[in-house]
Amino acid sequence: MINLKINNKEIQAEEGQTILEAARSNGIRIPTLCYLKDINKSGSCRVCLVEVKNGRTLLSACTTPVTEGMEVFVNSERALKGRKNSVELLMSNHNKNCLSCKRNQNCELQSLCEELGIRDNKFEGAKTERTLEDASYGIVRDTSKCVLCARCIETCKKVQGLGILGLQNRGFDTIMGPAYNVSFNDVNCMQCGQCVINCPVGALTEKEDIDRVIDAINDPTKTVVVQTAPAVRASIGEEFGDPIGTLATGKMVAALKQCGFDKVYDTNFAADLTIMEEGNELLERVQHGGTLPMFTSCSPGWVRYIEYEYPELLPHVSTAKSPHMMFGAICKTYWAKNKGIDPKDIFVVSIMPCIAKKSEIHRPENHTGEYVDVDAVLTTRECARLIKMNGVEWSELEDDTFDPDLLGDYTGGAVIFGATGGVMEAALRAVKQQVEGKKLEKVDFEACRGMAGVKEAEVDLNGTKLWIAIASSMSAAKPLLEEVKAGTSKYTFIEIMGCPGGCINGGGQSIVASKVKNGKLGYGYKELRMKALYDEDLSCELRVSSDNPQIQELYDKFLGKPGSELAEELLHTSYSAKDKFHIL
Repeated sequence: MINLKINNKEIQAEEGQTILEAARSNGIRIPTLCYLKDINKSGSCRVCLVEVKNGRTLLSACTTPVTEGMEVFVNSERALKGRKNSVELLMSNHNKNCLSCKRNQNCELQSLCEELGIRDNKFEGAKTERTLEDASYGIVRDTSKCVLCARCIETCKKVQGLGILGLQNRGFDTIMGPAYNVSFNDVNCMQCGQCVINCPVGALTEKEDIDRVIDAINDPTKTVVVQTAPAVRASIGEEFGDPIGTLATGKMVAALKQCGFDKVYDTNFAADLTIMEEGNELLERVQHGGTLPMFTSCSPGWVRYIEYEYPELLPHVSTAKSPHMMFGAICKTYWAKNKGIDPKDIFVVSIMPCIAKKSEIHRPENHTGEYVDVDAVLTTRECARLIKMNGVEWSELEDDTFDPDLLGDYTGGAVIFGATGGVMEAALRAVKQQVEGKKLEKVDFEACRGMAGVKEAEVDLNGTKLWIAIASSMSAAKPLLEEVKAGTSKYTFIEIMGCPGGCINGGGQSIVASKVKNGKLGYGYKELRMKALYDEDLSCELRVSSDNPQIQELYDKFLGKPGSELAEELLHTSYSAKDKFHIL
């Protein structure tokens, strides 16, 4: 351990730690902008400047290692002036349209200006030429707001192993973007949105679809049905000031009803349906020599990744559509028939934690007949904006419940879809119960839980031993994929989620990743959101997807059985290799 002082406070730090790491581990705050734990610490923004006793210059806390006897001053006159000067220089090349920016009041640059008392434009002059790119279905890039912190670049490289973003040109003309400054559409982008939630400003945002949803709600010829993904309830409260990890299901439902949706359902119904189809597909492959291991298909970002990076492994991917797409297909067939509504007059809205869902609904392979299954996708953040636009007082809302008819029931197995390992655990519950032919005495599969990038376990299915694996983020999944490619994989079933931690940390969720409280980065937000979902799972009377009575009724009256001809038509899809070099 190394002894040092920060702001005259005697502390100890581990050898090799930086000044920033030592400060945070001792509850001392040093402002940052370009720094992102385990991902980016270049010191390029110069916001974390500190003064070290007898030092000739100010030093960046995120890159400077601690030394024995070091004395650091975070808020000395010299450090504050240096820090303020750095932010003023950043602001000189910023477009400053804060009032109309999606990140208004949740922008790290804006917060720094407030903290440092920056009120005037100290440095005036030319600005770097702007690139505004919104051709993709999911992500909008505005370089006039970019601070060149490289957090998005390093996130794409280190979290997803892709590296489609980079700094281009030199000097004053430097901008961030895909190679040749092309659209996200023209590169092998997952559309996962991890770059968006790790951007400190509004340079990267989700493409908004609120206006289309409002138009549909106000169209008297449309029946507007909204569904909410399980992870949304564990995050949306944060947009209204609730503590991280607050389970806001009841308030969310009440708010959506006040927004004017005709029906408010839970995607959890379709998550149970997904388990029925995916579980049946797994058993078919195991029992009849199908392609193994089988990969889950719930994450559209992961599906885009494998189509670009490992197209030779596409036969391993389950053909089951993701839950919200299944919901849309059932809503415009089974539900429409029962309600006597023409499918063309039904407008299905998905509230999702995921930006990649925006492109997923446009895949022609996912369309059923002449109608698209889902008409619009709003992220958790967009949903909160819609609620605020409708003047709903969140704090005054009383809990309400999802509409109960036909598509309203769900089990605990569906709830945990929002956390990494949740799909696997839900599938194991249903498959094990089906294979053993009796109710499970223990439904919890603890090995599936936790934040580890890769988890594995051996599972006993009525005497048959199977190995399963779980991965979230493509950098974690890649070694598993390489094993499958080499023919050395021991696994039978592999769950892969595009975002670290799963949907609770999706690109469309509330942005808290870079905030610090009591020295803890992000407040441990992923773990808190995960706990909220597992707590709801425990509270559910039914926790195995196949026990959902409305799912049983759906098969009895409409689909027949999992994997039936009609189920294949409505609930399954296909994939195809994508050329990631087509711009060259």
